[in-house]
Parts: sequence; C-alpha cells; structure tokens
Amino acid sequence: MAELQFREALRAAMTEEMERDENVFLMGEEVAEYNGAYKVSQGMLDQFGPKRIIDTPISENGFSGLGIGAAMMGLRPIIEFMTWNFAFVAFDQIVSNAAKMRYMSGGQLKVPIVFRGGNGAAGQLAATHSNSTEPFYANVPGLKIVAPSNPDDAKGLLKSAIRDDDPVLFMESELMFGMKGEVSDAVDYTIPIGEARIAREGDDLTIVAHSKSYWLAMEAAEELSKQGYEATVIDPRTIRPFPFDAVIDSVKKTNRLVIVDESQPFGGIASEVGFQIQQRAFDYLDAPVQRVTAKDVPAPYAKNLIEAWMPSVDDTIAAAKRALYVN
Repeated sequence: MAELQFREALRAAMTEEMERDENVFLMGEEVAEYNGAYKVSQGMLDQFGPKRIIDTPISENGFSGLGIGAAMMGLRPIIEFMTWNFAFVAFDQIVSNAAKMRYMSGGQLKVPIVFRGGNGAAGQLAATHSNSTEPFYANVPGLKIVAPSNPDDAKGLLKSAIRDDDPVLFMESELMFGMKGEVSDAVDYTIPIGEARIAREGDDLTIVAHSKSYWLAMEAAEELSKQGYEATVIDPRTIRPFPFDAVIDSVKKTNRLVIVDESQPFGGIASEVGFQIQQRAFDYLDAPVQRVTAKDVPAPYAKNLIEAWMPSVDDTIAAAKRALYVN
C-alpha cells in the first residue's frame, strides 16, 4: 500500500490506464500545460505528450461533444471539468447524446467515456459553484455515476470507469483532492462499479452516505457510539447503479435508516434511497427513514450561512436519534 493524496490516486488511475491502453486520452481546460486546475494531471503532459493530454478552450459543450464523438469511434476519452457546476453548459451533450446513443442505435454504438471533476460545495463559492449535481444526472437512464469517498476507492473505481463501455460520470469532492489515504499498489487494481463498502458495523441503525458526506457520517457514528448507540455506516460508492441490496440487508438487521446526502432534498439521492428502502424493506423498519441534506435554498456565500446550509455532524446525530426515538 502507498499513501497518496486523492488527486494522486486519480492521477495513478489515469496513468495506469493510459499506459495499458493507447486509446485512452485526457482532455479539458488546463489539464496539460497547467497540470490541471487541482493538479490532478500533474506531469501527464510530459509523459504522454500533447496528442493524449489535450488542453481545450473554455467550451464544455464543445469538448464534451468532441469526446463523445471520439468514444463512438473507438477511443476512450476522459473529459475533465474544472467543476461539475461548469458541466451544466455540456448538459445536452451528456444527457441527450452520451447517455442515449447506445440505446437509440440499438446497441450498434457504444460511448465509453468518463466525465470527471470536482462536485459539490467547497466553502464560500456561492450559489452557482456549490451544486451537488448527482441528482440531475441520476435521473437519466444510460449514465453511470460514481462518487468515491477516499483515495483507494478513487483509484480502483476510476480504472473501472475508464474500462467501462458506457458513459461514467465520476464526481470528486473539491475539498477532498488533498486528502491522504492508503492506496493499493496491486497490479491492475480495480473496484467494481455498483458494490457498496461497509465501513463500520453496528446493530442500532444504518447510516448511508457517499463522497465527503461519508466522513460526516463516520464522525456522527463515533459520537453516537460514545452515547451508547452503534451504527452501521455504508458507503455506496456509486449512485447509479445504486447498491440497494447492501442497504436492505443492513436495515433488516438494524431496522432504522438515516441517509446523509449533500444534494438538496426535493428529488435528491436521499429521496430516492428512502423510497426504495420503504418499498423493499417496509416491514423491517421500526421508524420512518430519516434524511440529512443541504437546505432547500441556493447555497449562500457568507461563511456562517454556508455552514448552516450544509449537512452537519450535529444534523446527522439528531436524525439518528429521531430514528431511535431517543430525542
């Protein structure tokens, strides 16, 4: 195992896949000469040259479409957005072309492409730069969505995403790029898309959280343990396909569920997971499913307001106690 930053784990995944398959290339704003807006692609231009590490103009719609066309012709592009907030400009390319081309061509055309970049709130970046975009894309059949919570998962899942024959949206928290963690250096290390990780086991309730919300859930679980309540924490790793079976198996043991999700509540990931669990495991629930989300208003700028807007450890503990009927 090697200790790597989250950004270094992403770089390792892309580098290994580019060394393994000459059809893989990286394209986006500042990925080459500047080494990436968050230095994820540092050194890759020197290693692979300008034909495979390609700087683009500020034109997400244009270079996303170029990548989709390249994928349809047999290449495997990685498209980097500085942030998924900017990818709204490329929304039509992603949801109308990448997602549906295989279906609309009767399977004659594949779109093996990865769109990746920073997602979610990252401090005082205000309303237009703080969106958790998972729910927008999770509503679209044909897309796979991955949201890792740690460097090891980032490497293993990104390698799987690059090899996938369907379009994969890879969402990375901007606040996690500097996070360090042990990363497997096993030869050809991959993690299958669609398999959850059981990060912590307890009998009293289940908490589900992805990406950086996972760390919030773990901190809440530790505090609950000090108060005598043991939680199972599940990191789904992928949003679509969502590993519902892992959550159902846990709820059958704990009978209570809290979902922590940084996106907003109406039509969000927590809403869908809550619905699916009540439909599939209603008889095992001893309390209503609880969710912890961002507040249902645009993200504010002021520091005290953005902190109040975001899901918190205290919010998660309070939701857990509502599920446990101990408030």
